[in-house]
Amino acid sequence: MVKNEGPGFYRAAAGGLTKGKFLSRPNRFTVTCETDGGVIRAYLPNPGRLWELLLPGVPVLLEKAGEGSNRNTGYTALAVETERGPVMLHTHRTNDAAEWLLRRGLIPGWEKARVARREATYGGSRFDFLLELPEGRVPAEVKSCTLFGKEMAMFPDAPSERARRHVLHLAEIGRSGPKPLVLFLVQSGCMKYFLPDFHTDFDFARALYEVRNHIDIKAVGIEWSQDLVMGRITREIEVPWDIFARHGIDGGAYLLLLKLDKSRSVNTGSLGAIEFPSGYYCYVGSARRNLKSRMSRHLRRRKNFHWHIDYLREHCKVAGCLPVRSADHLECGLASAVGSVAEGSVPGFGSSDCSCGSHLFRFFSDPLENRKFVEILMDFRIDRLVR
Repeated sequence: MVKNEGPGFYRAAAGGLTKGKFLSRPNRFTVTCETDGGVIRAYLPNPGRLWELLLPGVPVLLEKAGEGSNRNTGYTALAVETERGPVMLHTHRTNDAAEWLLRRGLIPGWEKARVARREATYGGSRFDFLLELPEGRVPAEVKSCTLFGKEMAMFPDAPSERARRHVLHLAEIGRSGPKPLVLFLVQSGCMKYFLPDFHTDFDFARALYEVRNHIDIKAVGIEWSQDLVMGRITREIEVPWDIFARHGIDGGAYLLLLKLDKSRSVNTGSLGAIEFPSGYYCYVGSARRNLKSRMSRHLRRRKNFHWHIDYLREHCKVAGCLPVRSADHLECGLASAVGSVAEGSVPGFGSSDCSCGSHLFRFFSDPLENRKFVEILMDFRIDRLVR
């Protein structure tokens, strides 16, 4: 049920909030936080990766679980605090906020929409809302967007086959009647642009781009106060499809993250035997075409060895493979940036065809828990698109 705080605000928290410091994420739906009362486990109602938000030590806003809760965690993680204000993590509370805005005609361009039902089945699919428009009833999907750089927001931050299927079904509905609605509720009021995240979920992004004329796509920014009250003011965000048309391709650079559990000597082909200390390694590579296939090749162990990285990969666990799709050649610039925050590098590794000193860098701990590394990833994936 939608909660209200006076005539002009929506309150996301049922009662008082507890502040904690993020420690770890044992699984997708659980976080541990340090509070004044000790270390607690909290339910995280968000399946996203949240790499840029859940960094060690960031403040998390927690709500105590209600009476009679059968969960094995006593708290729910609602939001994280950032320099720009709280960012809502709770996806269900985001849908509550969307309903609050829709019922008051506060979504720009959708002022005449009326909520007929929530969690409505339409044509065999289940959608967040069934809305009444002057031209008829249409289904609507709401997506909570927590991924944003300095000026641009993107969705999703983790692959979502369900989101892709919903988009395609909505487009099918829109071809024979009123356009269904897709609302991206961006958890920041200061974004200028929004795009589907073609780095993280290429299939969803391409699907949304290809059916954009058959559904009504809206990105709207909202802001939260420190006690998680949302104001009335919403801001529509531009969707620059021309940027997507240029850079939303299956080509670009990538970061292969490897974990070596034990120090060992590895024969790397042309570079000979190299002593690799245990730890994390980040390899920067590129593929002008078929980037998805190139990354899949790195995930496999059994293959013909061709590059230096093939030899090292055989002895490591993959901690991640992160694409940075672009029509521009980014590999060497990305390697330089990663090298500036790494603990070390392997001379000549992966850089025999360029003037870089190395394309392989060592980190003592997981780079995705390193704020500077994550900022580089955000800069190359998002910020550079609008510079």
